[in-house]
Amino acid sequence: MSKPHPFLALIGLQAHKTGHLEKLLAAATGFISILALLWISRNYIGLEGAAWIAASMGASAVLLFAVPHGPLSQPWPVFGGHLIAALLGVTCAWLIRDTLLASAGAVALTILAMQYLRCIHPPGGATALAAVVGGEGIRALGYMYVVTPVLLNVLILLLLAVALNYPFPWRRYPTALARITAPVGGREKVGS
Repeated sequence: MSKPHPFLALIGLQAHKTGHLEKLLAAATGFISILALLWISRNYIGLEGAAWIAASMGASAVLLFAVPHGPLSQPWPVFGGHLIAALLGVTCAWLIRDTLLASAGAVALTILAMQYLRCIHPPGGATALAAVVGGEGIRALGYMYVVTPVLLNVLILLLLAVALNYPFPWRRYPTALARITAPVGGREKVGS
């Protein structure tokens, strides 16, 4: 295999070995999950609030369905990252009057907390930000924002990730369910 051009290596553009089926599965499962989450969120916080929370959940869907075995895609980072972010976002929105400072504080504290709790999930930054700038529908929820829509959306997203990836042995989610298809001693070896 030839080496990539130095500029391509510098910007991180590498040979992509993902096949067409894999790309189509990622897109289809992402579509199903976001459609379900938008429908649920719209019923609780209206369309404007749903759009804000869908942004962070959409980013999570990319991780869960395009790279289901990545470390940032696993259940604890998704669950912990979003919930910590929601708690900190609501707290900053409540305690800090200046929206700019509350927004920056919510994201900064989310980054810090995710690092200490070992649940780094980048879309959590958007969850924290949405709690501060997501509009009156989200602000009116207060700490209920953590439960509905965030907790509800996260649980649905994780369940969909398990269910929609399960039929494909090479995509099983989380990584503990992934199977190596080559038989080992007459049985499939679980895990990788």
